[in-house]
Parts: sequence; C-alpha cells; structure tokens
Amino acid sequence: MSHGQRGSQSQWDPWKPHSQQPWNSGSDSQTPDWAALAEASETRNKRRRLLFVGGGVLATVAVGAAVAMAVMSADSDDNASGQPASQLPATAALPSGSATGPSFAPTSAPPPLDPKDFISSAQKDTAPLSADTLFPGARLTMGENVYKKGPTADTKSCATAVQGTLGKVLTANGCTRLIRATYTKDGIAATVGVAVFDTEAQALKAKGQADKKSIVKPLSGSGVKAFCDGAVCRSTTNSYGRYAYFTLAGLPGGKDVTAKDTKVFRTGDDLAEYAFQQIRRRGVAQASAAANP
Repeated sequence: MSHGQRGSQSQWDPWKPHSQQPWNSGSDSQTPDWAALAEASETRNKRRRLLFVGGGVLATVAVGAAVAMAVMSADSDDNASGQPASQLPATAALPSGSATGPSFAPTSAPPPLDPKDFISSAQKDTAPLSADTLFPGARLTMGENVYKKGPTADTKSCATAVQGTLGKVLTANGCTRLIRATYTKDGIAATVGVAVFDTEAQALKAKGQADKKSIVKPLSGSGVKAFCDGAVCRSTTNSYGRYAYFTLAGLPGGKDVTAKDTKVFRTGDDLAEYAFQQIRRRGVAQASAAANP
C-alpha cells in the first residue's frame, strides 16, 4: 500500500537551528543513520577549526598593526597624542641613588706667586739692581708728559745722598743703598731717590719716621742746573716692599714753589708713581721667573 507523498521535507543543516537530521530512507524504522551523523559532526569540527585559525590570523594582524603604530609613534618627532607637550605625562625622574658616572676629587691649580713677596726681603729679591735697571732709558713718559733723564747716582752711604732729618732716619733703620735720578721738563727739575733696606718692616719704619724736613738731596749736573738750593721745593715720601722712595721737585733760578705751581706737583707725583711701578716690576719679573723655571 502506497502512501501519499509527504509534505516537503526540510533539508538538514547542521548549522541551522531546528533542522531535522536525515534518517535512513531505506527503512521505515526510526533508527538514525549513524554514518550520516558522524559525517555531519566531522563537518562541524572542520568549520570550527577554520574559524579558529582565521580568527588567530586576524588577531595576529591586529597585534602587528598595533606594534607598527607604536613604533611609528616613537620614531616620529610629532606629538602622537595630538596634545601639547605640556599636557603629556612627565618623564619619570631617575632614582636618587642611580649612578651618574665616576666622581673624582676636585683639583685646583696652585695659587699664583705674589710679586710683592719677592721685593719684601733681601733673601728673595736677588735680581740685578742699579740706576740703569731701576731708571732705564733716556726719557720717561707718564701719560702726556715726557721727561728727559739727567744725571744718576748710586751709593751705599745713604746719609750722603739726603739732607735734613732723612739721613738719621735712613741710618737708624739700616738703609744699605740709595739710588737717585733727575728728570726735567719745561724748566722744572725733580730728583727721585730710592732707599734700599733688607726687610719691608725697615722700609715702613723709615717712611713713618720721615717728616717734612726729611728730603732727598737734589742731583744736578749733565746739563741740569742746580735747583732747590735754599728755595722752597715740593717733596714726597712713600714705600713699597723693602724700598722707600722720595722725590724733590723745584723751579729753576732758585724760585720758591707755591700752591699755584701745579706743574711742579705733577712732576713730583709722576716720578713717585714711576718709582713705584719700577719696584713692582722687579717683583713681577722675579715671581714669573720662579713660576716658570
């Protein structure tokens, strides 16, 4: 007995919900077709593996893209965040105990030699000394003033080269030598005298004991007429190191110097400054020689 054709049967799809599994068409029994079921299960497993593999590839590509973007951002000079640099997180500070390289004890050059040390005692002040070394050349230029050098003198008998109370002062303090030179300009003549002692203390004491009557004897000759012979002249007294130096400036013809004779004052001051410079140069030269033997 034949049965009428059943209604359209839905095709079984293992991925479609509520689809019916196929049964063995050759039998009316309700026994499942186990071979078909096994084949369908294997098909599902293959599809799942393909999906997993594909998903892994996509994940790998995504991770690779993120790494590439990170590398490009690190190599770029532009701000990758699009924010101003002031809004970016601050760089972490190094720990206080981090090593910054080897450290060495600070070193310093030895202090320079003091030129005055070399002219403060006879033991260190050993450079040649004479009228020519102390007052070299035929002329002396001080600023705009040019003075012509006249006669010079050098004696170990200090008292014979001075007058007034200065002879006693120099002798009492152990003066060993007195060097003089005379300079002229515009009829004005001036003598500068440098007294030499063994120590700075002796020179300072002689300077302190000198008074208004302690003056160097004017040195004339070699074209320089006598001056300050009974006339009022202007004198100065000072010291530096183991040297004391004195000046005496006057007008020609026996005229007295007054406060209006500014050129006479200027001449005496220039010679006093020149004596100081020459004494100091001795110290500088000896200090330099000692520092660069």
